[in-house]
Amino acid sequence: MAAAHSLLHLAAPKPPAPASAHPPLGAALLRLLPARRPHRLVASCSSALPDLAAFPNPNGLLVAEPAEPAISQVATETELRENGPRSTRRTKLVCTVGPATCGPAELEALAVGGMNVARLNMCHGDRDWHRKVIDAVRRLNEDKGYAIAVMMDTEGSEIHMGDLGGAPAAKAEDGEIWTFSVRSFEAPLPELTVHVNYEGFAEDVRVGDDLLVDGGMARFEVVEKLGPDVKCRCTDPGLLLPRANLTFWRDGSVVREKNAMLPTITSKDWLDIDFGIAEGVDFIAVSFVKSAEVINHLKSYIAARSRGSDIAVIAKIESIDSLTNLEEIIRASDGAMVARGDLGAQIPLEQVPSIQQKIVKLCRQLNKPVIVASQLLESMIEYPIPTRAEVADVSEAVHQRADALMLSGESAMGRYPDKALSVLSSVSLRIERWWREEKHHEALELDDVSSSFSGKISEEICISAAKMANKLEVDAVFVYTKGGHMASLLSRCRPDCPIFAFTNSTSVRRRLNLQWGLIPFRLTFSDDMESNLNRTFSLLKARGMIKSGDLVIALSDMLQSIQVMNVP
Repeated sequence: MAAAHSLLHLAAPKPPAPASAHPPLGAALLRLLPARRPHRLVASCSSALPDLAAFPNPNGLLVAEPAEPAISQVATETELRENGPRSTRRTKLVCTVGPATCGPAELEALAVGGMNVARLNMCHGDRDWHRKVIDAVRRLNEDKGYAIAVMMDTEGSEIHMGDLGGAPAAKAEDGEIWTFSVRSFEAPLPELTVHVNYEGFAEDVRVGDDLLVDGGMARFEVVEKLGPDVKCRCTDPGLLLPRANLTFWRDGSVVREKNAMLPTITSKDWLDIDFGIAEGVDFIAVSFVKSAEVINHLKSYIAARSRGSDIAVIAKIESIDSLTNLEEIIRASDGAMVARGDLGAQIPLEQVPSIQQKIVKLCRQLNKPVIVASQLLESMIEYPIPTRAEVADVSEAVHQRADALMLSGESAMGRYPDKALSVLSSVSLRIERWWREEKHHEALELDDVSSSFSGKISEEICISAAKMANKLEVDAVFVYTKGGHMASLLSRCRPDCPIFAFTNSTSVRRRLNLQWGLIPFRLTFSDDMESNLNRTFSLLKARGMIKSGDLVIALSDMLQSIQVMNVP
């Protein structure tokens, strides 16, 4: 075994099992999977790393199973060989899949571009369409060795427009008079008319109210009420998209009384959730969460509907009610999304940046992954390059150490989804590299999140490992974890080096792909930790991802141990 500089067991290790109890080494690892060559993006390693595999050859040596060249790894492995593991991207990337990216070739382009999570927006498309996308992502994972997770995003019950009679979008021009109606229309809709899903809409609005579409992408003033119809003058022109959310303001504040009475999860949402459970999605994102009770109820429902399911529940923070009950919502959830578009329609715009920073910080303190979403690169729906302000916005989210960034319309229906993803990846890499070059080590003043003694031991191990990793400038941290908890705790500490996370669960591997800095692998564990270390060293060395002499730290939540060693 590699020479250990230090070995600390914070809990008594289990006695070694008899030799006969150890599984054959050949059964311990899975096959290396071939894949196709990516384009010029190199920051895809955290989603494109294959399951590990090996078996004993006739001479008794452990060798990788022969396979076609794994060309999808070439760019990443070249980057690792030239610059070392520190060159990898830590911030994860979520892409909303839509008409522009739902085909197998387009999904694979996103995968090699660095997509870690594929998001399905249940506001659009039917369940058959979403099922085909899920199947395509699963095939990509199986055939090419990716670990892309699937996130299903519920529609929620807030007030929104209809489907625009089948049109992909409509443009509202300055001064035009539009009709917002609760009446049902058959396609095509009358000119300058949109349907509103909330029956009480016409009664609740008043002449003089401001109506914001999709968080302010277009704005109207209510000028007349005619029974079920509300006549509105466009005061800020913009694009109207199907199912866009509507909010109305009066005397400088959002009118929210009726929204607060609507259920968070609608009957349609429950059907979509049943669909997501049946399809085995990895995350369910809940829109317009008002309280922790909603999250707890959904978790209980998932547990009852699917015994042993490990679907994670993400709370979308996008309303005043979410902010009022922020900490209890995040504590109850498995992660959070800062949905800035809708949030910015309910609070003054100048408050959004500070609220974003507060949510990101709180999620990290509570050890919950956090996604910064909405309008990161909105101009790239139409144009091939972002604005400088958008790049600065992305940079700030990376600087805040958010776990993930999300593309919405940019990847779902934009003209340049690959380029938008490339911008997120390249900006993340540059800001992360600057952070490391400037030696911005963090004080790691993190609150305890565990109540059990065993959990507190794991926290201390991870904090110690992160501090040592920064001080000793190690090349990587290896963490061996069954349920993913220790890997999550280590990610929370944000060490300067990348984290190679090994788990024996395929679903845990995919879920870890949302968390900052984790490069997840699936590995069938041996009872012998030394064997696990040596096998992973041999295989990663063979892939050019580490080399002899590299200094690494290895953690295990099975032994609750920490070791510092050189790769043999």
